[in-house]
Amino acid sequence: MLCWGSSASGQLGIGVSEASVFEPRSCCMFDGRGLKEVACGSQHSLFLLHDGSVYASGSNSCGQLGHEKGGWRPELVGALDAQKIAGVSCGQAHSLAVNEQGQVFAWGAGEGGQLGLGAAEEVVRVPRLIKKLCEHRISQVMCGNQHCIALSKDGQLFVWGENSSGQLGLGKGEPSTLSPQPLKSLCGIPLAQISTGGDHSFALSLSGAVFGWGKNSAGQLGLNDEICLSFLRSQKVVYISCGEEHTAALTKEGGLFTFGNGSRGQLGHDSTRNEPLPLRVMELMGTEVSQIACGRHHTLAFVPSTGLVYAFGCNTQGQLGTGLRGNAKSPLPVRNIQPLCIGYTHTSILFQAIWRLISTCCFRSDDGHFKTNPKVPGIDFNAVRLLFETLMKPAFARLLEQVCATKSFESLLIPQLPCSPPDVEAMRIYLILSECPALQDSKNYISLTIPLAMAILRLDANPSKVLDNWWSLMDCEVFSRLVEMYKSIVVFLLTGGKALLMPVFLESYTSAALRLLEKLHKVNLKAQLVEYNHFYIPDISRLVDIQEDYLKWFLRKADIVRISLHGSVTLCAYPFILNAQAKTTVLQTDAELQMQMAVSGANLHNVFMLLTMEPLLARNPFLVLHVRRNLLVSDALRELTVYSDVDLKKPLKVIFDGEEAVDAGGVTKEFFLLLLKELMDPIYGMFTQYSESNLLWFSDKCFVEHNWFHLIGIICGLAIYNSTVVDLHFPLVLYKKLLNVSPTLDDLKELSPTEGRSLQQLLEYEGDVEETFCLNFAVKREKEKELIKMYFLCSSLRKEFVHAYLQYVFSDSVQEQYLAFSSGFLKVCGGEILSLFQPSELMAMVVGNNNYNWEEMEKNASYKGTFSASHPTVKMFWEVFHEFPLEKKKQFLLFLTGSDRIPIHGMASLRIVIQSTAAEEHYLPVAHTCYNMLDMPCYQTKETLRHRLTQAVEQYEGFSLV
Repeated sequence: MLCWGSSASGQLGIGVSEASVFEPRSCCMFDGRGLKEVACGSQHSLFLLHDGSVYASGSNSCGQLGHEKGGWRPELVGALDAQKIAGVSCGQAHSLAVNEQGQVFAWGAGEGGQLGLGAAEEVVRVPRLIKKLCEHRISQVMCGNQHCIALSKDGQLFVWGENSSGQLGLGKGEPSTLSPQPLKSLCGIPLAQISTGGDHSFALSLSGAVFGWGKNSAGQLGLNDEICLSFLRSQKVVYISCGEEHTAALTKEGGLFTFGNGSRGQLGHDSTRNEPLPLRVMELMGTEVSQIACGRHHTLAFVPSTGLVYAFGCNTQGQLGTGLRGNAKSPLPVRNIQPLCIGYTHTSILFQAIWRLISTCCFRSDDGHFKTNPKVPGIDFNAVRLLFETLMKPAFARLLEQVCATKSFESLLIPQLPCSPPDVEAMRIYLILSECPALQDSKNYISLTIPLAMAILRLDANPSKVLDNWWSLMDCEVFSRLVEMYKSIVVFLLTGGKALLMPVFLESYTSAALRLLEKLHKVNLKAQLVEYNHFYIPDISRLVDIQEDYLKWFLRKADIVRISLHGSVTLCAYPFILNAQAKTTVLQTDAELQMQMAVSGANLHNVFMLLTMEPLLARNPFLVLHVRRNLLVSDALRELTVYSDVDLKKPLKVIFDGEEAVDAGGVTKEFFLLLLKELMDPIYGMFTQYSESNLLWFSDKCFVEHNWFHLIGIICGLAIYNSTVVDLHFPLVLYKKLLNVSPTLDDLKELSPTEGRSLQQLLEYEGDVEETFCLNFAVKREKEKELIKMYFLCSSLRKEFVHAYLQYVFSDSVQEQYLAFSSGFLKVCGGEILSLFQPSELMAMVVGNNNYNWEEMEKNASYKGTFSASHPTVKMFWEVFHEFPLEKKKQFLLFLTGSDRIPIHGMASLRIVIQSTAAEEHYLPVAHTCYNMLDMPCYQTKETLRHRLTQAVEQYEGFSLV
């Protein structure tokens, strides 16, 4: 051990009465005995050996040595002889020691409560146990002038003693305290190190966040009104050391920052001015400092590459160890000195590391955790998962059992999660806990997983946004697991919740799980981590009466029956969990409800007319359209324009002029098919067909009246409203616009792939786009030859250029046509019901899908009459059908069902019926499109069946009574 500085009271432990030692001197007292640590106070020192014994030397005016022997040489503190001490610390005139069990002992001056014994005793000469800390395993203790702080192994911070300058961090105006108090403002932050100055304190988190509080008269906190030093957060700080009124911070890369009082040069900036903000010591730039320590008015830094210790600051008593007199404003080398620990005006050197970067398996090994901020959590989820997998192994089963048995999570951790965490690091617990296998076990849903959801939902706005940001950065797999966990909870509560919970708790827990899924869904809308259908709960229609749930939701939205429905959870308020089948049921329920209301209104009106003897004014309870095949468009336009909005809500019936068929659904299907086919005809010029994608979009050079677009909108709305699939070749962007979702470049790629790819390449181009492409586009009116808008392309405005192009293609150029279409569509299908759908779901509702599975259609077919699956004619039928090419199969589907598209549920929902007839073989098969039924004679040969079936499907237009 080497030491130097003030020795007036024997604090150097060299056994010689000497006021000051100006150069490092060897102390042989502990040679060969394994010196572990030295702590220095104002005029005394503590020496800790590897065997756990403690020695003390120096002034004993307040009993700070813990023994009554002379102070010139280090003497054993006998009262601690039975303890194996792990750490020591010295204040101005008091001492602390912590043993391997985490118990803390205190002695010395206690008039300010700095001993934490519960009473303000002036002098305590024998070490005493601080009983209030016995429930916690303390790992670090630090002493200021008259205050102390202690860090427990579970991350809690305790403070006690003088608080005249706020050095305890308990809040403004809080009195001094005689016993340890938890510092709640830093609760939840994973702390790695603590440090104290004269009347100020610091704490350092695992990821380099620096927190300071207390006296700031000289800028020793390095901040204005903040508790966290935002500048140092980005510097990867790994160690903090404090002097009387100055502070030093060491970074992982070996940089040294100092701030506070610089009157004696202790900041090392070649000046004596104070620095209120952290400033790097430029003299040590280019070297990698590994250890630092601050005395009362001086600082030391060790550079391992050269083996030099640099000293700067006050040197009135030789505490710099340079052999020179006078203060040093810049770092000066002290040769052949290694790891160090400094006191007030004297210095002791130990061959040990002062700091150790604490890393846990939960934090990124690539130093990413040092960048923890509202957008970066700094967590390695693979390591988190590996940690929990390790804990699940038999070797750690007892540990995990203890955590669950003592209900540590349930009663201590989760309920104490704050609404406003003190720092972003304290929020990582929400991410880590979500990966814990215990929370994914259904046995713990009610006690752990749902309370965690409630804690997340209680977060204030800003921390809630931070969590959203972190979720958006998750791996898709991790995010998917989180979604699946809370989906499972919803299913768990819907299936067995009534048997386990009181209604009020069931409702509260179900609401919490759904609201958390809603929060995750909003994150996913922006981050696109999983497909939107990943949020579907597949069995939702089996678990809940969707129709009843929709009616509750509808009545609540309409503000009807408020009292009886108050507080009840409705799944329709969370449409993202409803799959296609459930949403179709909801839409059909809404349509039936609207139809019943329209029919009831008409019937009530008719009753009133009969009572008033005005039968001619009676209203038809159905929406009846009389049309001619050869004048289909004009007839449909004429018929629909005379009906009111209420009439459009009635059940639709179509009558083709001169045909006998009664419309039970099949006539309506053909009406939609033929009408839309004619309206889409290029001769009208209403739509532009993009040959590359075979999709249609509104034409900006249209010569028909806008009410034609209005008619198409009404027809599309009626098709959905009457559960009819129609074949419309519109891109997804149409349905986005109907749901107020902004178009993107992907939409242009779908409609016009070449244009879309070109704009994408433009955005990604790294060169000078203005010089390379020389692009602009102008919008003119053809008739007036007037320039409306001109867009030029330059590097800084690429995104704006692309946005303007998309705005023109999808909105500006076709605004009148689209508005006419949307007003017609929303006239039938408007309202709250649309808010339940995603654009792709709405599209599937209109046009169905083309995910054909012909084997499934055969599997789901049923038979009547003499037919069965094993009947020879039926076998021949399926052989012939499967031999048809795809287009012929689609033609058969059109013949049988009225559409060559399949419903949103897929082939599983398309059930056809094949019925035998007594007709001769020369008769053709007959389709009942209303019922998806095929009447077929018992053909004897495969060729006959093929010929007759082909004839039938090629002549599918027209209806007659069979």
